[in-house]
Amino acid sequence: MAKLSMQKTVEGLGDYLREQRGQAQMSLRQLAELTDVSNPYLSQIERGLRRPSAEVLQQIAKALRISAESLYVRAGILDADESGARMVEDAIALDSRLTERQKTALLDIYRSFVGTDEATDTQLVATVTEANQEKI
Repeated sequence: MAKLSMQKTVEGLGDYLREQRGQAQMSLRQLAELTDVSNPYLSQIERGLRRPSAEVLQQIAKALRISAESLYVRAGILDADESGARMVEDAIALDSRLTERQKTALLDIYRSFVGTDEATDTQLVATVTEANQEKI
């Protein structure tokens, strides 16, 4: 039963990645070049034949400009409850196109809508530091 559930998770991830790649108007070869992951391996992931590591998912997320956390949830690496609001906050904190003032404003607005407590600066610094170390 667990094996069947994992297979559905991997197939769902592959379908999602194919859809995101299509929306980005990117070929499988282009994605392979951007991620430094082989074309055949990416094809196997999209067809649900392989379950990629967190590192490969992060490379794919970066290339497709989507949240790595959302891929982790779809791959069964993270529980959806664990990621929740933090995914949005992390995405805001890590977006290099935003100034610090814009990040603070967006976080304040988001938290006011969802009713979450304000994260401390230490938590945000830890998130950014952790994400940057994973990129290396």
